[in-house]
Formats: sequence, C-alpha cells, structure tokens
Amino acid sequence: MHKIAVDCRMIDSGGIGTYLKGILPYFIAKADCLLIGTHEQCMAYLRLPNVEFCYCDVKPFSIREMYFFPKDIAEKINTYDIFYTPYCNIPSGLRIPVYTTIHDVIFLDMPDLASRTGTAVRRHLYKKAVRKSETVFTVSQFSKERILANLKCKKPVVVAYDGVPEWLKRDDDDDDADIVKTETILFVGNIKKHKGLHILIPAFVRALGEGLTAQLVIVGNADNFRSGDDTIAGELAKTPPESVRFTGRIADKELKRLYKSAKLLVQPSLYEGFGLPPLEALTLGTRVLISDIPVFREIYKNLPVCFFKSGDSKDLTEKLLAAYDKAETPFELPETYSFERTARLIQEAFEASMPFSRS
Repeated sequence: MHKIAVDCRMIDSGGIGTYLKGILPYFIAKADCLLIGTHEQCMAYLRLPNVEFCYCDVKPFSIREMYFFPKDIAEKINTYDIFYTPYCNIPSGLRIPVYTTIHDVIFLDMPDLASRTGTAVRRHLYKKAVRKSETVFTVSQFSKERILANLKCKKPVVVAYDGVPEWLKRDDDDDDADIVKTETILFVGNIKKHKGLHILIPAFVRALGEGLTAQLVIVGNADNFRSGDDTIAGELAKTPPESVRFTGRIADKELKRLYKSAKLLVQPSLYEGFGLPPLEALTLGTRVLISDIPVFREIYKNLPVCFFKSGDSKDLTEKLLAAYDKAETPFELPETYSFERTARLIQEAFEASMPFSRS
C-alpha cells in the first residue's frame, strides 16, 4: 500500500468530518499515513506507530491555502505517494497524485443558496478539484451523476457510500440500557433551505392541531435557527409553548441518546448528497420519515422507512400522523453502508491508478 498524506483540517466539519473519521482508521491500518492538521484535530491518532504528524493551521479554501501554502508543509506532503482530501480543497505546491471526495454539488444544482459570486467561486473550486484529481470519490450514485452533469468530469468517479460511525454502533455504554422511547420527533440538520426545516415546522404544527401529542426536538442552537432564516423564525413563532426544543451543541453521546429515545426522525430535505441521519436513526431502532428526493430513493429504497412528497408540507403532516405510532420494523445495517467498505473502495482506487510505489 502506498504512503498516504491525509488532510485532517475538516475532521470536525459536520458530514465531511464524519466521513473522514469513519475511513481514517482503515487507512492507518493498511498504510503509513501523514496526518495534516492541528494537534487537536489529529490527537486520537498521534501515538500510532505508522502515523506521522504535520502541523498545519492554514484554513481550507483560504487564499493562503490556494496560492501561498507553506512550502515546508507542501514539501513534507510531497515525500508521500498520495494526497487525499475529504473535500475539494487542494493546497498549492503539491507534486504527488491527488484524490478528493466531492460529497455533492448542491451549490451548482441550487444556486440560490449562495450569491452569484459565491456560486462562481464554488464552481471554480469543484472544477479545480476534478482537474487535479486522479480519481474523484463521492457518496452516492446521485452525486456521481450530478458531478458528471455539472462539471463535465472526465476523470474516474467512484461511489464510496457514507456509513454509520463506530461510536454510534457500539453498545458499550451501560446508560444506553435505560433509554426508553419518549413522545419526541427528532430533526438533525441546520437552517439551510435544502434541509427542509421550513417544511417540517408548519407540518408539525398542523399535526398538533389534529391530535398529535409530541415535542419536536431540533439538534442545534435556537438563536441560529431564529436569526438565520426569517421564514423559519416566523414558523417557530406560531408553535405552541414547549412544543419545540432546541438542544444546542451536543456531544456524540447525547446525540445517540436522542436518536434512541425519539419515536420518529423526520428528514424533510430537498437535496442531499447522501443524508446520514436517517441511517443513524434506523441503526438505533428509531422509525424514519423522509422526503422522496432521488438520493433518498437510492439509499433507502430497500430499508424500512416512510416517504412523503418532497416540499409538500401538507403531505408531510399526513405521513407524520400515520408514521408516529407505527410499529417498529427490525433493522440490520447493510454492509454497503460501512466505513470499512468505503475505505476499501478508496484504497482499491489508489492501487488501480498507481500500481507501483515510489519507495
């Protein structure tokens, strides 16, 4: 196996960080790895015998990264065989083969999410990543099709699905045995329009009016949701007192407890590259109601989920009322959605495109 330099600077960045944390142990188990980031970002791996550390606090997507990346760090990276980044940011000064994971191209498919300039910058970054990469990885067949359509990509695009993280699958916490189902509906996401919270809140309020007795638990900070989107703020103002609870920023252990105790997870997304929360909820024995967007049909078509019509708040109300007290269905996580398999597919692509080591 080749020596791999891994960009860890986004290891705490939402879904990208989850993906990197999931595959990184399998990289380390098979190859010598150079981890690029801060001490805090790489701390969990620094004492392993085949891991080397390179301190770097240059921000991803900054001007410094793109044009003035520190030469000493670039030269250190160039002593390895491969540079892998879990997103589409590539530092200047690299001379070794580059591999990237592009999770989605949402800013090209939904340009109203950013300014015209912001969309143009993102298009440039996506195209640069495609141009410089030996192989592009992505997390679903849907995302692969959108990458090919939007970027006219001529490089190999390999689908390496997202997976459920090990900390969530482990049943090694005695406290977990005491968790019981509560009258709660869970939303895990953010205020960005494509996450569909503006669809869920009015649907939930209507369901309360039709007899639903539940609390909507939103993983996130209330101030961010209220100040970040006027539509969401307006809908929240209509909710009965105590019917909606915001968790604020929480640790993995608390998120796991919320998944296990909720009677239903609702994911009303308009667009996703993969969409991991429904898979996490299913793994912990919680029913799932999701929008019928193409990627969810791809990922969840053979799993015990309920679909509602994407963007249709009234249909969501009906399906929410029907799904809330529905009997649970036994669930076994398909091997397709394991990070061990994901890492193996990525490593096989490394080997296929670079059959001979430089050692």
